[in-house]
Amino acid sequence: MTDQNRGGIEQSPRRRGQGELEGQVLAALHQAPGAVPAAWVQERLGGSLAYTTVITILTRLHAKGAVARRRAGRSFEWTAIADAAGLAALRMRKVLDAETDREAVLARFLTSLTPGDEQVLRDLLAQDPGQEED
Repeated sequence: MTDQNRGGIEQSPRRRGQGELEGQVLAALHQAPGAVPAAWVQERLGGSLAYTTVITILTRLHAKGAVARRRAGRSFEWTAIADAAGLAALRMRKVLDAETDREAVLARFLTSLTPGDEQVLRDLLAQDPGQEED
């Protein structure tokens, strides 16, 4: 599907980044007053997405453990469990779980961090496991 600009040159619509749509759906769910149907999410995203696309994204998020659903008649109502950071963490965990040499992956990840990010990670690892985050 392409559009033509005034010069007659075809332009493709902007392609979303990986996980961008999932992030938008999660953000909409975080604004919800409680559990909401997929149509509510579709409306909050501007209505330009097909209902089936919204259902697909919600189902994928449910499989990842980022949203919960409960039966409401013949369909579901959806609630966010994770936020954008939680979704990113789930993706990172999935990548790590797919590798056979976890130590090598973690070592390479650590050496690729900026000094500031490395310090944040060190601080997080030094926290008491029972300590609550601010």
